[in-house]
Amino acid sequence: MESETDEMRECLIGCLRPRLKELIVVDRVLDLIDFIENEQKERIRQKARNDGDISAADYLINAVVQKPHTPGWFTAFVDALNNGGCNFAADYMQLNLPTPEAEAENENCVRLIHLLIPSLADMATETVCAHCFSERLLTEDERDRITAEIVNRGRRSGARELLRRIIKCPPGWYSTFLQVLKDTEHHVLYNELTGNEGHTEHVCLMSALRRAEEVRSHVSFLLQTFCDSEPLLSFADGSALEVARSPEKEITLRDYQMEVAGPALEGKNIIVCLPTGSGKTRVAVYITKEHLDRRKAEGKPRKVIVLVNKVPLVEQHYSAEFLPFLKNKYKVERVSGDSQLKISFTEIVKKNDIIICTAQILENYLERANSGEDEDLTLIIIDECHHTQKGGVYNHIMMRYLKQKHKNKRLVKEQKEPVPLPQILGLTASPGVGGATKMEKAEEHILRICANLDASRIMTRRQEEFKKEQRKIVVSVEDRREDPFGDVIKKIMTAIHNHAELTPTCDLGSQNYEQWVVQKERQAAKDENQKVRVCAEHLRQYSESLNLCNTIRMQDAFSFLNKYYEEEMKKKTAPEEEHKIQITDTERFLFNLFKDNKKELETLAKNPEYENDSLSKLRTKILHEFSSRDEARGIVFIKTRRSAIALNQWIQENSKFADIGVKSAYVIGGGDQSVVKPMTSAEQKDVLKKFGNGQVNLLIATTVAEEGLDIPACNFVIRYGLVTNEIAMIQAQGRGRAEDSSYTLVEVKNSGVAEKECVNEYRKNMMNKAIQKIKSLNQAAYEKRITEFQIQAIMEEKVRMTKKKQKDIKNESPSNVKFSCRSCSEPICTGDDIQIIENMHRVNVTPQFRKLYIQRENTTLQERLLDYETNGFIACKNCGQRWGSMMMYKGIECPCLDVKNFVVNLNGKKISKCTKWNEVPIKFSAFDYAEHAINMTMSDNSDDDETM
Repeated sequence: MESETDEMRECLIGCLRPRLKELIVVDRVLDLIDFIENEQKERIRQKARNDGDISAADYLINAVVQKPHTPGWFTAFVDALNNGGCNFAADYMQLNLPTPEAEAENENCVRLIHLLIPSLADMATETVCAHCFSERLLTEDERDRITAEIVNRGRRSGARELLRRIIKCPPGWYSTFLQVLKDTEHHVLYNELTGNEGHTEHVCLMSALRRAEEVRSHVSFLLQTFCDSEPLLSFADGSALEVARSPEKEITLRDYQMEVAGPALEGKNIIVCLPTGSGKTRVAVYITKEHLDRRKAEGKPRKVIVLVNKVPLVEQHYSAEFLPFLKNKYKVERVSGDSQLKISFTEIVKKNDIIICTAQILENYLERANSGEDEDLTLIIIDECHHTQKGGVYNHIMMRYLKQKHKNKRLVKEQKEPVPLPQILGLTASPGVGGATKMEKAEEHILRICANLDASRIMTRRQEEFKKEQRKIVVSVEDRREDPFGDVIKKIMTAIHNHAELTPTCDLGSQNYEQWVVQKERQAAKDENQKVRVCAEHLRQYSESLNLCNTIRMQDAFSFLNKYYEEEMKKKTAPEEEHKIQITDTERFLFNLFKDNKKELETLAKNPEYENDSLSKLRTKILHEFSSRDEARGIVFIKTRRSAIALNQWIQENSKFADIGVKSAYVIGGGDQSVVKPMTSAEQKDVLKKFGNGQVNLLIATTVAEEGLDIPACNFVIRYGLVTNEIAMIQAQGRGRAEDSSYTLVEVKNSGVAEKECVNEYRKNMMNKAIQKIKSLNQAAYEKRITEFQIQAIMEEKVRMTKKKQKDIKNESPSNVKFSCRSCSEPICTGDDIQIIENMHRVNVTPQFRKLYIQRENTTLQERLLDYETNGFIACKNCGQRWGSMMMYKGIECPCLDVKNFVVNLNGKKISKCTKWNEVPIKFSAFDYAEHAINMTMSDNSDDDETM
């Protein structure tokens, strides 16, 4: 009975997890939980320092529900929440839930505070903090932390910390906080929050927030999620909750889905190739269930791993497909790079029947595992399996399989027991042709994927069963009769070419030009030619502005350039008045060049007469789709993150779109390689959820939305100046799943998309013919070719691994590697000065390095309202070039370096392109935390002695 109770309590915590993550303040409760080990507590604290309370609370919850449970764990957790001042979270745990109306009102207040943080950060934080403490909005410990934040990082940073704390209080905190603002004479802020004295926009805002249909009743959510009608839940106060279990969904497949699943149900390795929206994942769930049922009945081991190539897909497959259909019969878990569970992946594999994870997690597990440890994997499902190519993580995983398969043949000949191998199921909408121009090469490309996955067959829907082709429209555009804004940009670029003595060989603003500029910048950095290097860097920005001008509005292009030069000027301004950052003659020339043309550009950008025809055609197309359909829902695919954001802003500012009911939002990638603020997986999920329920009906998306992500059926797709390959084209077309859906390609200047789309159509037809040709092969001929490709792949892998081992031998002395500033070529340090933390972060904590940099505030992190303990970056004291970030490691500030910001010199030879630390052929020494802490303490004591 106790185990069942624990299981139900885990279910309760799982249901409440999103709310608990928002309400738990980790540093309040962590030390009050005695059943979590100290080492695990330290990891949670580290997560809080690096990623903030919400991420750390997720880790904390994982630790709380981790098995085996200690007696009284649930009560201990509730007590820790109560004693740690997280009473609202404790109320949820005990099902003392607020009414939906009270919860909605509280959420609105929290959102309003978030919206007004830029204004609220100007409060007299010390005074407000003291009053909040007296009104019991803050604990004593929180008051001390906020005071320390004010001392260390200023009043605004302290204000953000204060606001982050009080919004986690039980409902009623908002009116108390308003009274605090009134008592401390913050009348302007009080009026902003209440809408008094002309601040009617906030009254409207509060009214709109109250109307938002985001209120969820946790009781009903609980009842829908729990299983079996048994009174199982007991709480700290002795009360109990009787809950009803929701029935497990029944899996039903359509005829064509059952047909493609057939060989897999017999235990064979196959690739399921179905168009986007045809239910590939549902087929995989059915095969999983049948696989587990059969092996369970036979008393055989059973373990299913579902591999995906994107973090958001982990949660999507878990919550939308595998869990709803299999939760009552089998244990399902998901693990990704964002999850604390990855640390204990071995245990997760042991305790669950189905594990959904990113491919890299499994790859790391297999690398660590001893021989034979992975024998219990009986079915591996590989989503988007066309990525099983040379060098990819999918291919690394399958290479182990192929090697063992061919070893097994030898073992059988030697009359020895072969090693059991898992069944393989690959899923894809399109294997593509790998750039092939001839049918033979297209066949070879697809056969190699089949060989890599050891697929006995590639299963597709019969040609006659394919749904009617979408209406496809290609919209060509006319060049501007006049382009004075672009002409000024090109005039500036020509002046920079002359100054740097550069002669471009391609059209300004084209993709070839951008590649040419990047090459010039890298070579100049290597040659320490600062004139050419900095000119090339600025030319890249002007080239990007030309792209924006041709794609979106001129004012977006101007705004981008203006912001770039504002940021560059900030770099040249030292935080301390007494220090002067060097500005070279070339930099002064570039700043003045923009300044001299700024007014003209700004004036031209406001003249709609000169806007590009692509935007006009896009406007017409969107208006037509929304005015000719009862319920229009569409996606516009666009090339860059910056243009996606700008296009969304243009749509939202255009009243014509609002008049016909267009509600737009953008979704972009989560990687941090771009200067544009990336989207978190939670932000992506929120936008896609709104698109699914109709709150958003026009999605502006980069290529992140082309593949894999679960985007509900829409009735029109527009590719706006974006064409990649035939796989992406098929994926994008598949997003338009509704009846009478349309697929439109809008040309953009310098993109060449119409020609590329024609090539992709040709390759798509070639791919379909190649698949049919492969399917028509007799099994013996097919298997012969597959075996040949597998042996070739194994031999190529051996050669690759030999080369990799030679490359990975980092026997260079650290002293032979020297680093200099990429911007001003000032020598910075040698490899001897750099240490590595957790085999990841390269830091330089030497006293001499400390004299070479200045520290700045990272405004990007502030804009994202993240709970980073340190949000600064370090920059060259000489020229202002950014070098890396200031990270906090166990209470010590450590300058963390980013190698791409330096020129690396190895034995007197400069490396022009070095973007990752693993490209530097040396092994850095591990950071000795204890030694550094002792040295800091001795240094502090020495300073104290001198003062005395």
